[in-house]
Amino acid sequence: MCFTAAWAEQLCIWLIIVIAVFAIIRAVLPYLTAMIGIPVVVVIINIVLWAVFAIVAIKIIFMLLSCMLGGPGLRLG
Repeated sequence: MCFTAAWAEQLCIWLIIVIAVFAIIRAVLPYLTAMIGIPVVVVIINIVLWAVFAIVAIKIIFMLLSCMLGGPGLRLG
């Protein structure tokens, strides 16, 4: 399953979905600040967004490493 056309297609689709959701939330945050009036909430949401983005990036990196290095007995992710 690793490094097939279907796998690359799924990886690209998930990357596009994650980037789109991240961009939409970042675009909506200034309007939320105006409505709520509490900038601390926006900072917290930004931190959570970056944490989720970093977790997804790490997951993808380990998936790639397990495909490159992993045999049938070695599973990293």
